[in-house]
Amino acid sequence: MSWNEPGGGKKDPWSGQEQPGGPPDLEEIIRSLQERFGRLFGGGGGEGGTPPPFFLIGLILGGIIVLWLFAGFYIIDEGKRGVVTRFGRYTETTLPGLHWHIPFPVENVERVDISQQRFLELGYRTGVGSVPQEALMLTEDENIVNVHLAVQYNIGDARDFLFNIRAPETTLKEVVESSLREVVGRNTMDFVLTEGRSEVAADVKTLAQKIMSSYQAGVEIQTVNLVDAQPPEEVQGAFEDAIKAREDRQRYINESQAYANEIIPKARGEAARILEQAQGYKQKTIAKAQGEASRFEQVLTEYELAPEVTRTRLYLDALESVLGKTETVMVDVEGGNNLLYLPLDRRPGSQAALSGLLEGANTKSSASTQGNGQSQQTPLRQVNRGRFERGR
Repeated sequence: MSWNEPGGGKKDPWSGQEQPGGPPDLEEIIRSLQERFGRLFGGGGGEGGTPPPFFLIGLILGGIIVLWLFAGFYIIDEGKRGVVTRFGRYTETTLPGLHWHIPFPVENVERVDISQQRFLELGYRTGVGSVPQEALMLTEDENIVNVHLAVQYNIGDARDFLFNIRAPETTLKEVVESSLREVVGRNTMDFVLTEGRSEVAADVKTLAQKIMSSYQAGVEIQTVNLVDAQPPEEVQGAFEDAIKAREDRQRYINESQAYANEIIPKARGEAARILEQAQGYKQKTIAKAQGEASRFEQVLTEYELAPEVTRTRLYLDALESVLGKTETVMVDVEGGNNLLYLPLDRRPGSQAALSGLLEGANTKSSASTQGNGQSQQTPLRQVNRGRFERGR
């Protein structure tokens, strides 16, 4: 039966003695505990005084120490690093997971997010617009351009990011601005505003990363984007006119190039055709000359064998070749006094007219020879041959 149950007696839970009626006194309970703890740790106790609370103090201190030690456990999330410092001096960098360190004030842990993508705007601010003191830059050809640059970076080394530079983000902004001004100052205005935009961004990234690495800032630049590059507003109209003129120039160049691409193949084909014709004419002329030379050598051989016959044959062939090309016919009748001229190129039906004239000439010649006692007609070929003989 419990000591405080009804009818079960009134006993002290510590001494086992019965208590007078009523609930136990709290002060008596605390005093009894103090006496027991005092006897446990060797302290004196008695009716005349209260023993010292060494056990209670030790228990409290022990609980504080246990809680303090438990406070040393910490968790590093994925994508972060824990930088541990002991009395402000770097000790180690911990990876994601559960770790323990000597609690404050001996050691301290600072969590650094290395996976976070951080952004830097140079020359402008989102929602605000252009920042002239950052955006206006001087080019190589002494022109001014308004440049807006966006930089994306993250933390590569947590220790370097925390301890090597007092303000790494401010330092990065100044380094990027300085690199941009250097790159723009090395190029002309047209290059920065037109075809050189990607090259300018790449050069700025390379130069800025090189400087930050020399500082050991623990910053890695991921991308550099040239958001906008324009001339100052005061000369915007003139610049647009210059761009239009440049575009017209390029258009004319493209049109002329297309025309050249159309004409040049035709000209080359025509030239090839002419060369082929010339080559054919060359071969023809050479072959003809070789044939004439061979024919001359053959005639020469015949001439050496029979000079008189060959000479007569050549003469007749030459006359036949020359007279065969004319439309005028000269007819000489044997024994006649007149030379008959036939303008065949001017008379219609020249062949019929020629036949009639020749027939009349033969009739007249026949009559003349009959009067002279000759009965044979003289053929035209014999007449011509007689002329040839007389001509010789």
